[in-house]
Amino acid sequence: METSKNKILVPYDFTPIADNAVEHAIVMSKKLGADIYLLHIAKKEAQIAELEKQLLEHSEKVNQKHGIKPSFRVQEGTIFKTINQVVEELNCMLVIMGTHGMKGLQKLTGSWALKVIVGSQVPYLVVQEPPAGDEYLKIVFPVDYKAENKEKLKWIDFLNKFFNSKVFIYASATKEGIIDSRTKANVVFSKRFLEEKGIDYELALSSGDASFSQETVQYSEEIKADMVLVMTTRDISFHDYVLGAYEQYIIANSAQIPVLVINPRTDLMRYGYGSFG
Repeated sequence: METSKNKILVPYDFTPIADNAVEHAIVMSKKLGADIYLLHIAKKEAQIAELEKQLLEHSEKVNQKHGIKPSFRVQEGTIFKTINQVVEELNCMLVIMGTHGMKGLQKLTGSWALKVIVGSQVPYLVVQEPPAGDEYLKIVFPVDYKAENKEKLKWIDFLNKFFNSKVFIYASATKEGIIDSRTKANVVFSKRFLEEKGIDYELALSSGDASFSQETVQYSEEIKADMVLVMTTRDISFHDYVLGAYEQYIIANSAQIPVLVINPRTDLMRYGYGSFG
């Protein structure tokens, strides 16, 4: 019987990368007071019973190590549909998913990870390495001209309530240090929001020497960021998948920094954390 308690879903395929995602889920679970659900997607129904035994063993090992016993489920399906179906069924607040960057196992690399994420009503925390500690203290907040930038701020406010994070606004600029008027408006809005919420922040401008996604990753690595927060492109197309969307580069970043990926329309109100003005 499901409870109304917050839930974190971890797609789990018995790889070290998936174990890293579980470690991040433990950090989030302790802070948010959320249950953890491990989801393995089976290719055939005949495999389910054996896979359930394996997941039970892993859940017990996690419990022995951390004092938190994840629930689990094995379900026949595909990563592109089943994960988000289970998210909706369990009313999860967050998915934490491991990715192998731009190389290695293809099912969770680059555009594959982005295809899984797009369309979800809840954020995905995409990770490559285990958590560096038990806090996400430095969060990079890239800001460009897109209107969706403002929608990310409610998640900054949400995370700050639990981690007391410092936000590093990273604004897109030209080599001459010029900021597009729409980007400038988003920066001003972001600063005002953070100041009203009492959230500590710094502002830095990109150099304009490379793509904004490349410079965002470089900056995040320089300041030893714990997380980068990005919004998916609204109505992303197949063209974006093939050529490499901005989000795809950030998700699979070579610095292996966790990335919180949010889709437009996400709303925290359903989790009882109040309104976001």
